[in-house]
Amino acid sequence: MREKKKVVVPRYQQIAVDLAERIMENRYQVGEKVHARSTLASAYNVSPETARKAINVLVDLGIMEVRHGSGAYIASKENAKSFLEQYKDVQSIQEVKSEIMESVKQQKDELDHFAQLLDQLVAQTKRTHTMNPFLPFELVLTSEALHLESSISELNLWQETSATVVAILHNEELLLSPGPYAKLSENDTIYFVGNEYALQRMQNFFYPGVSLDTEGSI
Repeated sequence: MREKKKVVVPRYQQIAVDLAERIMENRYQVGEKVHARSTLASAYNVSPETARKAINVLVDLGIMEVRHGSGAYIASKENAKSFLEQYKDVQSIQEVKSEIMESVKQQKDELDHFAQLLDQLVAQTKRTHTMNPFLPFELVLTSEALHLESSISELNLWQETSATVVAILHNEELLLSPGPYAKLSENDTIYFVGNEYALQRMQNFFYPGVSLDTEGSI
């Protein structure tokens, strides 16, 4: 199971959220003065600048207020509640977005891997037929095939496809090295040899515009 990734937010936002939670827990009361920036910085083990940013977030949201010459005070518990609710919603959205992006990346990696395996398979298939040109392909002639009840000679099969027919399976009888007058009928299986383009040409010859599998079946 894929581990769920946690969305990381800036430290000052984490501090702002923690202060808002303290307000909701009544650890800070409305009207109460908050510790100086240096005290907050020390308590959260951050720089005074980070503490200042956290206070500014809460001031902008109306949760705290700064009184010049006096310091920062808690201004609204309601605003703290609203901030926390919105923050949780945003976090949830960010987590969903992060999971979607991770899923997209994972699918892309899987597709890249699949494409690599497919390329390897095609390369190995080409090498096999290059090393052993007598390893036959096969093509099944269904009722959808063209040129049924025509002979190999009539079809000029070799000239049209550069494939050499080495056998025909007809009614469970295998005819080896069929001559030029052998006819091709429905439900016959043709076995032929040739280069890597022979299978495609044979498929296009008998089934133009139809996608077949690698063994020549619809």
